[in-house]
Amino acid sequence: MANIDPTYYPQSGLLVVLGAGESGVGAAILGKDKGFDVFVSDKGAITDHYKAILQAEGIAFEELMHTEERLLQAELVVKSPGIPGSVPLVKALKASGIPVISEIEFAAQYTNAKLYCITGSNGKSTTTMLTYYMMQKAGVNVGLAGNIGQSFALQVARFNYDVYVLEISSFMLDDMYHFRADVAVILNITADHLDRYDYKMENYVASKFRMIRNQTAADYFIYCLDDEETSKALPLYETKAIKLPFTQQEEVAQGAYLDDDKNIIINIPNKEIFTMNIEELSLQGKHNVYNNMASGLVAKAQELRNQTMKESMGSYVNIEHRLEHVACIGGVNYINDSKATNVNSVWYALESFSPDIILIMGGVDKGNDYEMLRDLVKAKVKAIVCIGKDTARIHESFEEDTDVIVNSSSMQEAVEMASHLSKKGDTVLLSPACASFDWFKNYEERGDKFKEAVMAL
Repeated sequence: MANIDPTYYPQSGLLVVLGAGESGVGAAILGKDKGFDVFVSDKGAITDHYKAILQAEGIAFEELMHTEERLLQAELVVKSPGIPGSVPLVKALKASGIPVISEIEFAAQYTNAKLYCITGSNGKSTTTMLTYYMMQKAGVNVGLAGNIGQSFALQVARFNYDVYVLEISSFMLDDMYHFRADVAVILNITADHLDRYDYKMENYVASKFRMIRNQTAADYFIYCLDDEETSKALPLYETKAIKLPFTQQEEVAQGAYLDDDKNIIINIPNKEIFTMNIEELSLQGKHNVYNNMASGLVAKAQELRNQTMKESMGSYVNIEHRLEHVACIGGVNYINDSKATNVNSVWYALESFSPDIILIMGGVDKGNDYEMLRDLVKAKVKAIVCIGKDTARIHESFEEDTDVIVNSSSMQEAVEMASHLSKKGDTVLLSPACASFDWFKNYEERGDKFKEAVMAL
């Protein structure tokens, strides 16, 4: 049985895909394979890579414009998660009664695979990759998609997996209506992307909790009991799913917790109890204990063997640009955490290292509240090197908490400054707390430029 009943949406006619990135091109290919007349429209320039794919597939497209008259003839629209619902074109499509959905929602109609779905403000990439790694180790026929890897729609079109591990962002969730997760994970909810949610935290929380809509009594809902926003929201969002909380602050009868000897205990009714000491985890730090608990609960709910889980959690290597060790030069460790695009991610990063830290931060400020970092900055950071255009608020927020705050004009200069400010035993940490779009194409390019600059020292 498909994840979504296909009678909810048109199954033929004109399929318009807005945005020609990974998710859009994947949706276009799946639409073509399912017999739609597909038209891809991107207001920006389409990269040569994706243009070549569309041409090879014989899919019509336009770039640098939206021909509204043509788009309004659509039976169904698949929208890139990067396009806000507030733009006039999207409003016009919806006003015309045309369903506007996400690539995930579209593709879920055409697969019977189990869907393990992970969202959260922080840690979702690590948890998604760790879960995928565990499933692979266990010999599961598994695909990896969502906010990571190849598009879900493309994999549904051209591959045949039994299980998908999906990293799901709030932007994707906003355009998902009938989708059902076999396992839904909400890791945490902290202020992020509030510019897309009228600067209202409750709107962002509501977006995250769309994850558990449509779940049945046979499904699992995994969540962090220690997360304030999640716990506050639980009574507001009913679910029939089996609830599996994870916590480092108390013992729970069902779910995951830490015992007095720092063992992770995972206990799910009618499944074998799992125990592993946190010292044995390949990913260290308090936040990674949470990530391992969440992945472990997914694995245990799906009856993976304890031995496979232990081997996976003990050998997994973290993803690029997330607390990635670049080099040790002159006794100074250089860490690339370019993926830290919000304040909470930086909190996790600072919590992972001992003093003294030279912190490189800045970029496009998304309405950040730096207050939660002040105690950690005071205790651990000896200097801040600012990058990007929005530096004034960093100066205002931390001028009383650290001895040195300086601005740089390039990543190379920032790394050179950090190198001069550091001594043996220190850590130079790129953890920006901001989006990257002022100086860089994306956080990956920002991280790569950091690594280049470090290796040039």
